[in-house]
Amino acid sequence: MKYQLLNMDCLVWLPGVETEIDTLFADPPDNLNLAYDSYKDKLSRDQYVGKLQEWLCMFVAKARTVWFSYNAKWTFEVGRIVCALQDGYGKGIECKPCVQTFTFGQHCHFDLGNNHRPLLRIQKAGAPLYPDAIRVPSWRQENGDKRADPRGRVPGDVFDFTRVTGNSKQRRPWHPTQLNEGLVERCVKFTTPPGGLVVDPFAGTGTTLRVCKRLGFNCFMAEIDKAYCEHIAKENELTRTDYCHRAVWEAEVV
Repeated sequence: MKYQLLNMDCLVWLPGVETEIDTLFADPPDNLNLAYDSYKDKLSRDQYVGKLQEWLCMFVAKARTVWFSYNAKWTFEVGRIVCALQDGYGKGIECKPCVQTFTFGQHCHFDLGNNHRPLLRIQKAGAPLYPDAIRVPSWRQENGDKRADPRGRVPGDVFDFTRVTGNSKQRRPWHPTQLNEGLVERCVKFTTPPGGLVVDPFAGTGTTLRVCKRLGFNCFMAEIDKAYCEHIAKENELTRTDYCHRAVWEAEVV
């Protein structure tokens, strides 16, 4: 397996990627003015919507399947972008709206709190799915019903995975946000063949890399923040080289 981490903007890196990407999992900054190490998470609304469009267009162009996790406040803007993509590709892409839910959401005293995060799956025509890879025990299995499928059931489009908060064993405190590894695992297992390639254009804490190492997938990542790259590289024993004035960390496991 090959693992690669580049310290650069994904929009600069991805156009030059010629390897076929089986699955691209993207969890971009939400433009909520979070305290990232160097990235300024406070663009104007128009600037951020423009970024959403750039990201999605690039991702769909480069990968067979794209998973896109984003903040619910951008639901309508993302919907308009995806509709335009569908018009452009015709029957060339299929979009599946999913959602991550969590009971322990952010508390709001004045309105309904946000207890979900939208999750889009965008696939090129003919991109495969691997439902047997993500089967879970069914209610019938757990309750001794003889009609139960012994393989279990394929989960629905509601992904019930908790937020990674401060007391979570998964938490890396050096980064302001982090997705649940279980969520990423289900997504990449569902759309990546054995030994396939997964790309994460916003490496963050290296969640996708940790998942891919467990599952036996190749993983390429981009991360704009050098400090986060160094944390990921140290944890995952990636070796640094410099290529065209860019820092690159790599490891290969036979």
